[in-house]
Amino acid sequence: MSARIFVGERRVDAIAADDRGLAYGDGLFETLRVHRGEAPWWDAHWSRLARGAERLRLSLPEQARVRDQAAALLENVDAGALKLIVSRGSGGRGYALPTTNTPTWILSAHPLPPSARAGSTLLRWCDTRLSIQPALAGLKHCNRLEQVLARAEWNDAAATHRDADEGLMLDTDECVVGATAANLFALVDGRWLTPRIDRCGVAGVCRAWVLSELQAGEVRLSAQQIESAQAIFLCNAVRGILPVARLGERAWAPHPQVSALRDRLAAAVPMFAVNE
Repeated sequence: MSARIFVGERRVDAIAADDRGLAYGDGLFETLRVHRGEAPWWDAHWSRLARGAERLRLSLPEQARVRDQAAALLENVDAGALKLIVSRGSGGRGYALPTTNTPTWILSAHPLPPSARAGSTLLRWCDTRLSIQPALAGLKHCNRLEQVLARAEWNDAAATHRDADEGLMLDTDECVVGATAANLFALVDGRWLTPRIDRCGVAGVCRAWVLSELQAGEVRLSAQQIESAQAIFLCNAVRGILPVARLGERAWAPHPQVSALRDRLAAAVPMFAVNE
């Protein structure tokens, strides 16, 4: 991994001990897929970052400066992932917002995860529940402890389905939200549906693309509806569209509508071509 750290316009060697992102998760992040040294979905990611910053009352660095530094970091990267973290910066002890803030921001380059090139995905249900908090719903904020705990479940010695690639999460009202690091779509009674994210969950960049293509409904979904669906798939901005082959004991054959959607995504955004 290669990384660069900045405080406002100034490059620094380390994160300050009183950084609020470190102390409280007071920040946002984006993970962008890199293709031939560029991040094709940059504008969509920055738009989501800006919406999140407005809701958190958090200052952002100048976009042109961030993009220039990202380009320098990715100069020799053919394929990979770029992570951008923006924290509120230094603020001392205590929850009260500082009267002014200079954001700390970090750029780091990473290899693609193996599942970005894999075929059908194997899922399991997670026991960890997502808290309902409409004030943070949809945001890619830096507090991901629920996802960390959920992801740890299938590494436990006693875990069933330890071969799972991903886990589906419910909220505390037992409604399906999505996977630990992806959004979910399900074909239910001939119609594509996706969980609403007005109470928790992340407004995914790839999810937005899929919604525009499928005109899917955004609804409350139960675990039973997912298990009885005609087809399901996951999506995120690094891995693209991931057909699901199994969820626990339930198995699905490849579905032509999912295959066709993957082809449309690859045509629209070539970094998601299967042979890339």
